[in-house]
Amino acid sequence: MEKQANNTEPKLHDRQEAEHDKLPLFLGVIGDPIVHSKSPTMHRAALQSCGLSGAYLPFHVKPDRLGEAISGIRALGFRGINVTVPHKLEVMNYLDHIDEGAKLIGAVNTIVNDDGVLTGYNTDGIGYVRSLKEEAVPELRGKRILVLGSGGAARGIVHALLQEQPERVVVANRTTAKARELAIEWSHLGNLAGCGMEEAGKTLASSDIIINTTTLGMYPHVGDCPLDVEAIPSGIVVSDLIYNPLKTRLLVGAEARGCKVHGGLGMFVYQGAYAFERWTGLQAPVEAMRAAVMESMTREK
Repeated sequence: MEKQANNTEPKLHDRQEAEHDKLPLFLGVIGDPIVHSKSPTMHRAALQSCGLSGAYLPFHVKPDRLGEAISGIRALGFRGINVTVPHKLEVMNYLDHIDEGAKLIGAVNTIVNDDGVLTGYNTDGIGYVRSLKEEAVPELRGKRILVLGSGGAARGIVHALLQEQPERVVVANRTTAKARELAIEWSHLGNLAGCGMEEAGKTLASSDIIINTTTLGMYPHVGDCPLDVEAIPSGIVVSDLIYNPLKTRLLVGAEARGCKVHGGLGMFVYQGAYAFERWTGLQAPVEAMRAAVMESMTREK
């Protein structure tokens, strides 16, 4: 009898493992606001393209409920979530582990749940630089870059930019001290300086690339702009992380001045692709993800 029991145990275990593999994959995104996010559209297309059952849901989480939301991810068995503004820094306080890259950056935009153990990653910077190089500036070495904003997204992007050996990176922020603190923290990584937004004009004239990492100009506040477009030098590259709308007021103004413009769609797709690969172990269907977002935005026009 004992021998028979031993023979059946592996079979039962195998069946359990197989059933576990077939479980739907639950994913999501948290932010405040969140109604504008195209992450559900993009990741649902990725799930479908890969033949995976599951769902990707948006959750509007206020800052004072962030801890409860993260506990809910564990309790409900979500495989992972994306994290958007304003939670990318604060969410780190509620995780079990933080990837070394995300720890250095000081911000998390992707969480992976391994049987209740939550690990934070940052795919913003690598996603952005991949998009910028493919779509606008193939070589970043020796470039003079002005970055507007110093929040969670900016940290990931600045860190990734410094790996490309630009001549200099200047971070301009409404709170001058915050930009300067970042510059001091990462001074060992390259030529990095921080200043207030009112001082950005001094750097603007000699910049090769301007990158907006703030939310100014994002839907529904499409009339907002982080700086005076008339002050932008003609012929340089102007990039905006915002993907909704595809061309912000900043990009429209820069294009009118003869600048090469780079929107946030590519970064959005690539950061999502890296996240999807962490959740599933599969190669992300990048073109299907991009097409789904584009189709969704075309329908809204």
